[in-house]
Order: sequence, then structure tokens, then C-alpha cells
Amino acid sequence: MNRIKGFAQGLGLSLSVALCGSQALAQAEPDWQVLLDGQSGINLLQPSGVANWQLKDGAVQASAGDSDGAFLLSPASYADFELVVEFWASEDANSGVFLRCLDSTLINDKRCYEVNIFDQRPDPSYGTGAIVRVAKALQPMPKAGGHWNRFEISAKGTRLKVVLNGQVTADLDDSEFKQGPLALQWGKGVIKFRKVAIRPL
Repeated sequence: MNRIKGFAQGLGLSLSVALCGSQALAQAEPDWQVLLDGQSGINLLQPSGVANWQLKDGAVQASAGDSDGAFLLSPASYADFELVVEFWASEDANSGVFLRCLDSTLINDKRCYEVNIFDQRPDPSYGTGAIVRVAKALQPMPKAGGHWNRFEISAKGTRLKVVLNGQVTADLDDSEFKQGPLALQWGKGVIKFRKVAIRPL
């Protein structure tokens, strides 16, 4: 609990600030829920695990943590949705966007769909743009390191689609996970998120 309190204080967040930021963006995009933005911070996400998340230069970012990694977790559960994630990753970053997790106590690619951000994955089969264990990475694999990127992810029943910077990197039918929270990962390197918004369908 102290770690979570310290995280929120470090970002300079308060409930009123977060709600104001979320409401302002929601007015501009009324069908979307803003989970994170680079102005007011994490809004509707909660930290899980230990990482040095901070609000800096228009993004929520982390560059260090413990060996188990850390997440920003949605308290709400989602089944069908459209999701936009704008992120910057260092070339050595290990991160990902986890979808439809079975629960919030154990987040990994065996209990969620993981849309990977991992340019230097030792086995590149499921590197950046892939859904780990489910949809292999394109060849040549798109690289996210060193620049801003945009994921557009949709889940509609068994249909999953991932678009990275305008390029479809995964488009498939799979029924393993049907509903659950989503999570943003820090695992290694530097990861920055400046906007995360979801539209339930």
C-alpha cells in the first residue's frame, strides 16, 4: 500500500486532477474512456508491482524496477473493445499490452493476450507487434525502439486485430480469453505511455 501511495504522490496525482483530465478528454472523444494521458497521469489505471513510474515530459514512463516487472492495471474488465496505445520504447525495452487477463493477481502471456513490445526478444518469433503464443511477428519484424508508436487493437468476440503504426501485425480468431482487465508492462529498458484510451463495444 505504501508503494502505491508513493507512486501516486510521485506523479503528483490527486483524484480531482485525474478526473478533470479524464473528463476533458472524454468530452473531445465521448465514446472513449481515457485510461492514461500525458498531462494528468494514469487516470483510470492502478500500479501493480515495483517500477519507478513517473509523469515526465508529457508521458507516464518507467526505466527501472524489480526483476518481476511491473504493470499499470485497469480495475475494470473488458470483453469487446477498441484500444489505442501511444508509446515510446528504448531499443532494449521489454514491454507489452496485456488484454482480457484472467485476473489481476498474476499477469503473463499464459493468462492474458500479450501484444508484445520487445525488439530484442531472444526468439523474435513473437517480438514487437505479435501476440505472444498466438500470432507470430511479421517478417521483417517492425521495430518500436527509439520513436513514438501507435497501437490500434480491437477485440470482438473471437476476432483479434493489432495495427502498429498503420500496419496490420496480427489478425486472427482465438477463443482462449474472453474477458478481463488490461495491463501495460514495464519489464526492461525505458517505456513511455502518453495516451491510452479504450472504447467498449
